Amino acid sequence: MADNQQWLDAGLAILEKQGAKALTIERLAEQIGLSKGSFYHHFGGMPGYKTALLAHFEATYTTQYIDAVERDLTADAITKLRALIDLVCEEGEDQSIEVGLRAWALQDPEVYRAQERIDRLRGDHVRGLWLEFSGDEAQADLIGRLLQVLLIGAEQVLPPVPQGELRRLYEFVLGLAYDEGAADTGTTG
Repeated sequence: MADNQQWLDAGLAILEKQGAKALTIERLAEQIGLSKGSFYHHFGGMPGYKTALLAHFEATYTTQYIDAVERDLTADAITKLRALIDLVCEEGEDQSIEVGLRAWALQDPEVYRAQERIDRLRGDHVRGLWLEFSGDEAQADLIGRLLQVLLIGAEQVLPPVPQGELRRLYEFVLGLAYDEGAADTGTTG
C-alpha cells in the first residue's frame, strides 16, 4: 500500500508534465499502480488531496529551502541569499512545476490562495534577508520583489531561462544591489 508521500509526489509529477487537468484519481492510481480505493483511504477524495498536494508543494519548494538556509545561524544575510540561489538554481532542477501551479492558480481559488501565500512567504524571506544586510526597508522591498519576479519571469518566458543563466542573472542583480547597499550602509564589499 502506498503512503501519502507517493500519492503527493505522483501528483506533483503529473502537474509538472501534464498540467492540472490531468490530475485525476484514475491517472494518479495508474501512475503509482494502486487502486482508487487506496487513494480514497488516504485523502477521502479530490478536495482533500488537492489541499494536501498544495501543502506538499509549499513544503517541498518553499519551506524546505527557507529552513535549509536558516539552519546556519552563523551565516550572514548575503551568504544565506547565495545559498537560497544555489537551491533554486540547482542543476537538473526543473522549475516547470512552478509554471503548472501558477496556471492552475488562475483557474482555482484554493490554488490561487496557496500560490499567493507561497509568494508572500518567499518574498518576505528574501526581503528580510536584504533588510538584515542593508537596513533599508525600501530597498529590501525592491530587492525582494525583483528577485521573485526574476524567478517567475524566467519560468514563464519561452523557452524558459536555463538554470545556469538564471544563476548568472541572480548574481548580477545581487552584485548591483550589494554595491548600492554597501554604499548606503557605509560598508565595502
